[in-house]
Formats: sequence, C-alpha cells, structure tokens
Amino acid sequence: MKTSFELVAEFREKHGKGASRRLRHAGKVPAILYGGHLDARALTLDHQKVVLMLENERFYSTIINLKVGEEKQAAILKDVQRHPFKNAVLHIDFQRVEENEKIRINIPLHFKGETVAPGVKTQGGMVSHMRSEVEVSCLPRDLPEFIEVDISGLNLNESIHLSQLNVPATVQLLDLLKGDAVVVAIHSPRAEEPEPTVAAAEGAAAPAEGAAAPAAAAADAAKKAEPAKKEEAKKEPAKKDAKK
Repeated sequence: MKTSFELVAEFREKHGKGASRRLRHAGKVPAILYGGHLDARALTLDHQKVVLMLENERFYSTIINLKVGEEKQAAILKDVQRHPFKNAVLHIDFQRVEENEKIRINIPLHFKGETVAPGVKTQGGMVSHMRSEVEVSCLPRDLPEFIEVDISGLNLNESIHLSQLNVPATVQLLDLLKGDAVVVAIHSPRAEEPEPTVAAAEGAAAPAEGAAAPAAAAADAAKKAEPAKKEEAKKEPAKKDAKK
C-alpha cells in the first residue's frame, strides 16, 4: 500500500477538555484514530508538523503512515477542527485503512485548458468552478491523487458534469449518486451598469426643482395673506359692539 506522508504520534491515556487544553498549551494536538475493526485510540501529534502538512493539498486526499513507537498504521484524514481565528489546529480525526477494504475520501479536481478554451480565448467568457473536489470510494491501492478536468474544448455557455469526468473504472464517484451536477462552466461576464451622463443627471434633478416650485409659491401666498387676516381680526370685535 503506497503512503504519501509519515506522521509521528504518541498514544495518550488522559482524556477530557482539561487534558486537551494542557496538550495544546504544550504545543501538541489531540487526535483520534478509529476504524479497521479495532478500538479507537487517542493520539498526540506535534502541532508545528501538523500545521506544515496541512498546507499540502495531498495530505487531505492520500494515505498517511501514522507511526507510534515501533507501530505503523495506514490511515486517512477524516476531520480537522481549527481555531476560529488563530492559525491553530484543535483536533484531528484519522481512520484506519485496510488494504482489502474500500475507503471513502474526497479527492481534488485539477482543471486544465482554461486559457485556451474557445469560450474564454475568443468568446470573452468566464470560467466558473462549481466544485473543487469530489467524494470517491475505492480500494486503497486504486486511490487517485486527483481527477483532471480538461476544459480546453468548452465554448461559451457550455459546461462539464460529474458524469463526464474521467474517473478510473476501479473508482466509484459517490457524488454522482446524488445527481449529475455541474462541475465547471463557461458563461458570459455580468454586464456592468452604465454610469449616468451629465444630461441624465440634470434630467433627474429637474423634477425635484419643479416639485419645489409649488411649495415656494404657496409660502409666498401665505405671507401676503397674513396682514389681511390680522386686519380682519381687529374688525371682528367692532362688528360685535355694533350689533349690541
């Protein structure tokens, strides 16, 4: 069985949040190894080495050789818990790999031919990647490092679906069981809205000025009518006395 990485680990006996917190303060990463018809084992890894390996794309999709003392165990990475804002790994899950048992794992998609595709080169289109990886099932010896997606022949408004991927016969594409989804497409770039011209801007401002004119005229009329109202108010008591 071919392995791509070797990672030195130690067994740990203490469990719980407090023990894990002390490990992290000491520059260690708590981990768990399960599967393979054996009991789960708690492990401890060196944080700096783990962070360095996690920067490599292949670490997520290939078989890892876990070395604990004199023991060696082939495994695949199943889950990584990271700190929400620090560059720190909080916990890692590994699954044992048996040579004659199929494994389920996500492998990356590698795209090629984007710059020479007619939809991009001559038709002005843009490439949209709908997926960056796919889940597969296969025996460890048949596990591909990646799946290549050639889009050099795509025209504008054309796409490649899961069923069109070049997957080895010994590998089952599990994502295809959920539907023949689009993997990559070339589409027209979104049209930008034109900036308003000077004439359009003046036209937009005109209604506001016109709407203000009636209000100004009404205010002037109210000012002119004010003295007449006051004069009428003075005459009102005189009319009442005359009636008496």
